[in-house]
Amino acid sequence: MKIEGLAQRLARSVQEQPDRVYARTMSGDVTYRALSGAADTVIARLEAAGLRRGEKVVLMMRNSPTSLAFIIGLLKSGIVWVPANPALVGAQLAHVIRQVEASLIVCDPAASPAVEACGAAARLGRMVIEDASLPQAAAKPWAGEMPEPSDLATIMFTSGTTGPAKGVQVTNMMLELAAKAVLLCANAKPGDNFYMWEPFYHIGGAQVLLLPLFEDVSLTIRDRFSASQFWPDLSAAGCTHIHHLGGIIQLLLKQPPSRFDREHKVRIAWGGGCAPGAWRPFEERFGVELRECYGMTEASSLTTCNLEGVVGSVGRPLPWFDVQLKDEDGRILGPSEGRGEILVTTSLPGAIFPGYFNAPEATAKALRPDGFYTGDIGSWDENGMLFFHGRMSDSIRCRGENVSAYEVEATANRHPAVEESAMVGVPAEIGEYDMLLFVRLKPEGAESEEDISNWLETQLAPYQRPRFISFVDNFPKTPSQRIQKHLLSQESRNRWERPSNRPVRKPRPGPQ
Repeated sequence: MKIEGLAQRLARSVQEQPDRVYARTMSGDVTYRALSGAADTVIARLEAAGLRRGEKVVLMMRNSPTSLAFIIGLLKSGIVWVPANPALVGAQLAHVIRQVEASLIVCDPAASPAVEACGAAARLGRMVIEDASLPQAAAKPWAGEMPEPSDLATIMFTSGTTGPAKGVQVTNMMLELAAKAVLLCANAKPGDNFYMWEPFYHIGGAQVLLLPLFEDVSLTIRDRFSASQFWPDLSAAGCTHIHHLGGIIQLLLKQPPSRFDREHKVRIAWGGGCAPGAWRPFEERFGVELRECYGMTEASSLTTCNLEGVVGSVGRPLPWFDVQLKDEDGRILGPSEGRGEILVTTSLPGAIFPGYFNAPEATAKALRPDGFYTGDIGSWDENGMLFFHGRMSDSIRCRGENVSAYEVEATANRHPAVEESAMVGVPAEIGEYDMLLFVRLKPEGAESEEDISNWLETQLAPYQRPRFISFVDNFPKTPSQRIQKHLLSQESRNRWERPSNRPVRKPRPGPQ
C-alpha cells in the first residue's frame, strides 16, 4: 500500500480542488483552501509562542472549526498533537500534561480553570482560544518542511476504563492507515457525507476527521452526540454514513419511534461495540447496513472488519494485518478451538505503534518479538470469522470461574427497563471476587434491584449471576462513550445483595 503523508496529501488536495468542501459545520462550510490557510495561521501563532517541530502541545478543545484548524496545523508542521478531553480535571489532567512533558496547553475558555487548578504546567504555559470560528488564512503561507509518514503525529491516551491512561505514540502513517481502513470498511464512494459526532480528541474521531484527504467525501461535524436529535440531524444534512462506538446502537434503539427512522440517506453504520441482540433490530428499524469492526489505537485503530454480515462477529483482518489467538499456555488456537488473547502482526512495517510514551514496562508487555499483545479476548468460528469477548482485564474470577463482564452486561442491557450497565469485581469473603452489577434504568423504568436480579437468573448461568446490584443515575464515560469502571463507587451501603438461599429459577424466554 502506498503511504502518501498527511501534509503532502493536504497540499495536493488544495492545489487540485481548492474550493471543494472538506467539512460542513454549524457555522458554515470549510473548503480545502480555507482549512489549509487557517492551519497556516495556527502554525504561525504556535511558532511565535516558541513552539518547534517535535514538541508536544496538549489540545483541550471541543469540536469546532478552530479546533479543526489547530489539529491540521499541528499535523502539517510536525508539532506533536496531544489530544485531551476538555472535561478532564485534577489528577487525570495532570497525568497527561506530565507524562508527555508538554510544551504548551491550548484550551477552550471553559477548560482553562481546570488547567490552572490541576497542579501541572507546560513549559510555555497555556493558550486560551476564545473564538471557535475558522481562523482567517495567514498572509504568508507556511513553507516549512512537511513531516514524513514515520514521524510522530500524536500521542493519544487510552480510554483508561480500568486504570491510568497510557499515551500511545501514533505516527502520521498510522493515522493515514486508520482513515484508509474506514474508507474500506465503510465502502465509501465519491460524494459520500460522513456524520461526525465523535470528539476530535479520540482515535475514533481523528480517523474520520482525515477521511476527505483520501477520498472525495465530506464531513458533517457536530460537537456532541445527541440520541434524540441524531436522525433528524442526519436527515437534514443528507449524511450517508455513521460511526457507532460503545452503547450508541442500543441508545438509538431505545429512542421513541419517529418518521426520521427511515427519512435519511444513511447506507452504512460502521464501528465497534454493537451487542449481537441489537444488530438485526437496528438494521430492520433504520434500514442501515451494520458493519462491526475491531481494533485499537496501538494498531492504527482498525484491525478487522465484518463485511459479511455475520451477527456478533468483528470480521476478518484488513489486508495489512494478521491475527492469531493464543491461550494461556501459548498455544495458537484455530477455528472453534476456544478463546485466547488477540495477537496482531503486520506485513506493513510501521502499522503497529512504536510504544507507549515514557512507559517502557507497559511497552514491553504489549510489544513482543512475535507481535502486539492486545489484552483482548477473541475466538474464531468454523469459517474463520473473529469474535470479540472483551478485555482480559475485564474478566472476573468468581468461585473458580472466569466470568466475562462483557457478556453479563450485554445480557443485562437486553432487559426492557435497562438503559445500560457495567459489572466489576469486588473482594469476596471466600475466594477471589464477587460480582457487582451497576445499572442505569430508562427514565420510565420502575423495576427494583430484585426485579432485575430475578430476570437475570433466567438468562445467565449460575456462575454468571451478579451477587450485588447497584442503581446509578449516570455513568462516568470516556470520549468514545465507554464506561469508566474504575470511577464507580463500590461502597457496600450503595448496593443490593442477592439472598444466598434463594431457590434457582427455571429459565424462561427473555427480551431479544
